[in-house]
Amino acid sequence: MPKKKKVKKAKNLKKVKSAKNLKKVKIKGKPQIAASEKKTTNFDSIEKPEIKKIKKQPTEKRIYNLKDFVVYPKHGVGKITAVEKAKIGEIEIHFYKIFIEKEKLTLTVPINQQSKLRPISSINQINKCISILKTKPKIKRTMWSRRAQEYDQKINSGKIYELAEVVKDLNKNTDIIADQSYSERQLFEKAYERLKSEFEAVLKVNPEDVKKKMDKALGRIQISEGT
Repeated sequence: MPKKKKVKKAKNLKKVKSAKNLKKVKIKGKPQIAASEKKTTNFDSIEKPEIKKIKKQPTEKRIYNLKDFVVYPKHGVGKITAVEKAKIGEIEIHFYKIFIEKEKLTLTVPINQQSKLRPISSINQINKCISILKTKPKIKRTMWSRRAQEYDQKINSGKIYELAEVVKDLNKNTDIIADQSYSERQLFEKAYERLKSEFEAVLKVNPEDVKKKMDKALGRIQISEGT
């Protein structure tokens, strides 16, 4: 009788072992499927950018002609004197020659790098600038060094409304040098001349008439008449 029990126990042990082996096979099989799935997803993610290539759209280029007035932010109003091309290596480059009369400077600007250039303002924009000049100056109590930096950035921004704001804020309604610091007067004159040159190009009038128009808006006309 005891021998039969041993046989039964042995059979039971074999069953347990076989069940464990089956579990191991199943467990081992699962990661293999998961790994293959991962490989396919990684493969798909690698191939997607190749299928869906995004081509860069050509940038819009404004075409300027000879004798057109343009504004280069750091130098102000200039006139296009030539449209030329040059070959550098195997690349052919087309560029504008721009003469800045106030600084007696000629700039060479490639046509495909003309993002900084802008056409001169319209009559409506000039009228809005005049209305800006008529408003009261903003009084800031920050340090002059910080204000000077802000004014300089506005002057070199190339934006005509910001230029008009600088002229308006730095206007002292006087030509007496003692009433302004040297750096303050320099910034005012720089902004004033930049704005004046654009007024001249847009309104197509002589510099004296433009000066009178600007000074009247700034309230400086009485000073010029008195002198």
